[in-house]
Amino acid sequence: MWTDQLQEQVLRLESGRDISRLQAFLGTQGLTVDKEMEYAVAIVDDGRMVATGSFSGRVLKCIAVDDEYKSQGLSARVVTHLVNEEYRRGRTHLFIFTKPENKRIFSGLGFHAIAEVPPEIVLLENRRDGVQKYLDNALRESGEAVPSAAIVVNCNPFTLGHRHLIEYAAARYNRLHVFVVREDRSIFPSEIRYRLVQDGIKHLSNVVLHWGKDYIISDATFPSYFMKKDEDVAETYAKLDLTLFTRYIAPSLQIEKRFVGEEPFCEVTRAYNRIMKEMLPFCGIEVEEVPRLAAGGVAISASRVRELIRKGDMNAVQELVPDTTYTFLMSPGADEIIRRIRGETP
Repeated sequence: MWTDQLQEQVLRLESGRDISRLQAFLGTQGLTVDKEMEYAVAIVDDGRMVATGSFSGRVLKCIAVDDEYKSQGLSARVVTHLVNEEYRRGRTHLFIFTKPENKRIFSGLGFHAIAEVPPEIVLLENRRDGVQKYLDNALRESGEAVPSAAIVVNCNPFTLGHRHLIEYAAARYNRLHVFVVREDRSIFPSEIRYRLVQDGIKHLSNVVLHWGKDYIISDATFPSYFMKKDEDVAETYAKLDLTLFTRYIAPSLQIEKRFVGEEPFCEVTRAYNRIMKEMLPFCGIEVEEVPRLAAGGVAISASRVRELIRKGDMNAVQELVPDTTYTFLMSPGADEIIRRIRGETP
C-alpha cells in the first residue's frame, strides 16, 4: 500500500453504488454520509476505498482515512484535492468539521481551530484572522462597545412576532444588536430578509443591525438549523455555535444578555434555546425567553405566514406582518417567492 499506487476518484453522488460504497466506508470510521453533500472524492487502492472527503458549500467534511493507511499523508491529499476544487469554484474562505483528535492534522494544512465541543467536534477555518475581521466590522457598525443585548433572527419573512421580540428587547437596553442569518437556505433570499428587518425596525434608534455571516447560525457553525432534524447532531452544532458567540462575539460587543422568542413549533430551535439557557449563564450572559406574540389565539410564526401565502389568503397574512413586509409581499418583487411558496416554480 504505497501512496503513489493510490488513485483519486471523484464520486458520482447521483450513483447509488458510489453512495453505498461511501456509506459503508464512513461507517467503519464512525461517520455517516452528509445529506447536504455537494462533492466527494475517494482515494482507492485496487478498487478498495481507503480515504474520503467531501464538501457542502464552503465546509469540508466527512474526511476519513482507513486505519491501515494512516501516516501516509492521505488526509493532506484529500484536503488538497477538496481545497483545489473549492478554489476552482471561486470559494476561498473555507471551514472544516472534524473530530478534536484530528485537529493537529488540519492545522498543518493551513487551517486554524476557532471553536471546539469536546469530544465530538472542532471547527477550523483557513483564515487566521477570519473571526477578528468579522468582529472589527461589527464594531464599526456599532461604534464604541457598550453593555448591550443581542437577538439572532432568520425572518423568513419578518413578522409582527419578530418585531415584538425586537421592540421588547430594545425597550430594556440602551443598545440591542440584531444579527440576521446570512445563509441563503430559506424561501426568502437573505438580502430580502435583511431588508425586511431593516425596514421594519427603522423606528428603533438603539438597534444595530448586523449580518450573522459565517459565525452565527451558518452552514459552518450550525448546519442542522437548516435541516430541521436529527436533534442529537443539532445539539452538538448548537453548542459549537454558542461557543463562538460566547468566546468572540459577546466579549467584543459587550453583550451581556440574549433575548430569544419562545419556540412552540420547531424541535431544533427549541433545543437551541434550551442549550443557550444552559450554556450562556456560565459565561456571564443572561438569557430571557420571551413568549410569542399571538393572533387569534395562535402564536405568530413565519411558517404560519408562508402557509397562508401558499393558500392565497393574503388578508390573513396582513394581520401577521408589519406594513413594510406586507407592502413587499404585494409588490412585483415578491412574485417569484410567492410562486415558489405555492409550488408553481422549483
